[in-house]
Amino acid sequence: MNRITILIHCRDQKGIIAAVTNYIASIEGNIIYLDQHVDGDQDVFFMRLECEFAKDNFDLDSIKDNFQKHLANPFSMSWSIHRQESKPKMAIFVSKYDHCLYDILSRYSTGELHVEIPLIISNHNDLSGVAKRFSIPYHYIPFTKENKQAGEKAQIEILKKHEIDFIVLARYMQIITSNLIELYKNKIINIHHSFLPAFPGAKPYHSAFNRGVKIIGATSHYVTEELDEGPIIEQDITRVTHSHSIEDFIMKGKDLERMVLARAIKLHAERKTMVYNNKTVVFA
Repeated sequence: MNRITILIHCRDQKGIIAAVTNYIASIEGNIIYLDQHVDGDQDVFFMRLECEFAKDNFDLDSIKDNFQKHLANPFSMSWSIHRQESKPKMAIFVSKYDHCLYDILSRYSTGELHVEIPLIISNHNDLSGVAKRFSIPYHYIPFTKENKQAGEKAQIEILKKHEIDFIVLARYMQIITSNLIELYKNKIINIHHSFLPAFPGAKPYHSAFNRGVKIIGATSHYVTEELDEGPIIEQDITRVTHSHSIEDFIMKGKDLERMVLARAIKLHAERKTMVYNNKTVVFA
């Protein structure tokens, strides 16, 4: 069987679901999953389908052409179709913190993540040994205020060379440039603690501990030029009490970051997220 995923969004209007499902049936496809959502405030319709086709009647180019002509044009749809067996190529950006990197590579090596990881890019050499352990090419690209332009150029060149589909910031401690954000719009995933904006700075867990917070959280989102304000993909929390130390706070925070980032990667790689007006629609 050939399986595809179809993502659709457009102005909400009558007959969309019927038109799409009837089209799939007309080309002898079998819908094995369908979910839809309507944003009533924005009057926008979202839908995600998974379909399968027998090998002898499957022509993806023809399906795309007919979809555009008979569905996308009449309903003014924004849409995309993806082969499910096709694994997106993911680049990892990392600095010196290793907890998210280890988690991603461990999940990748056991087949949990439906991606290819052709490379890791870092502004430090510290974690090259981790990449070597998992047999992933590691590229050290210095990135400072002084060499920002050269660093960005080197990053973009290597990403294009390896035909990277999306980027994961596994605690990459540099601000992503506007050119890279534009090149990978809604395709750069970041992870950070959820203490912002209350506890900014280099030691947020210490500040939170001193304030006596009762909840620790982590947020994964797409990167935009507005720092840490991009569309949210996944979040989670855990409770803390007066009996926990600063070290406990940090450990719990790292655990959350690992889990939340892994979920966000899976959702994006399995094409279960759609971005609209700085929000996400995330399908189960």
